[in-house]
Amino acid sequence: MKILMYNVRPDEQKPLDGWVKQNGVQVDTNSVPLNADTVDLAKGYDGIVIQQHGSVSDPTIYEKLHSFGIKQITLRITGYEIIDLDQAKQNDLVVTNVPAYSPRSVSELVLADVMSLLRHIGEVGEREKHGDFSWKGVEAREIHTLTVGIIGAGKIGSAVARIFRALGATVIAADPIHRPELNDTLTYVDHETVFKTADIVTMHTPLTDETNQMINADVFKQMKPSAIFINASRGQVVDTGALVNALENQEISAAAIDTFEGENTIVGQDLSGKQIENDNLKKLLAMPNVNVTPHIGFYTEVAVQNMVEIALNDVVMILKGQKSPHEVGE
Repeated sequence: MKILMYNVRPDEQKPLDGWVKQNGVQVDTNSVPLNADTVDLAKGYDGIVIQQHGSVSDPTIYEKLHSFGIKQITLRITGYEIIDLDQAKQNDLVVTNVPAYSPRSVSELVLADVMSLLRHIGEVGEREKHGDFSWKGVEAREIHTLTVGIIGAGKIGSAVARIFRALGATVIAADPIHRPELNDTLTYVDHETVFKTADIVTMHTPLTDETNQMINADVFKQMKPSAIFINASRGQVVDTGALVNALENQEISAAAIDTFEGENTIVGQDLSGKQIENDNLKKLLAMPNVNVTPHIGFYTEVAVQNMVEIALNDVVMILKGQKSPHEVGE
């Protein structure tokens, strides 16, 4: 059995080496994403594992993988919108993802963002650079007095709910699936109720046709002027221009984004000394009441290890003729 892992980062090498030692399976790696130019690297392998921001859209990729005898595409990430599921199905390729590598990793970043924004750390820090150590406008609210509204209470959203409930907040959530195990943690409501009543609105939805740009100018106008908006899901669920306008017009008070439209050519890159072409991102970066992080919500030791191990275990399972519990697009 031979497996090829595309686009491997240095931090993935240690858990990869541990998995290989434990399982005795040959795993080769490269540092490039899967695309039409690199698909031929998979020839001679039994299975492949990928992680990347760029889409796998060219039909020839799927056709070639099928011709090589490969039976799956395993993503070691959660989001699978980069895959053309129809092309995968037409070429008998099973697609899997890692839906829960570490829900706490993202939820802890959300907590850090909320703490920072509630205590006005960015604004205070910006003032102090200019010698202003005053208290004007930075009186904080305490979490236990607030309502946290979650859009998408799946594995990650549930972890967010439990953290804020433990801190004494009232937690509400909008999700088509109502999970009985969360009955002592949150109250299910509709989207409009979350937008209108929550002090903190935090996004934890996949990117689908229904969620694409679901947070737009009309939604921001429904929120409290004191609301904090968090997006740690997918950039395209938010109209970034509308977010900028909402902040500039004080329709909301603060925001934190770990993911944003147009991030594919930005996150994970060192762009020091280079011009950032994304105008909305530049505006957000300049706002002291906005936290911008480069899609690092997932990025913890535990999460990286789980992503590597779960993905490789899925490949082995599929190659042995078994069904992975992480298949998508069925």
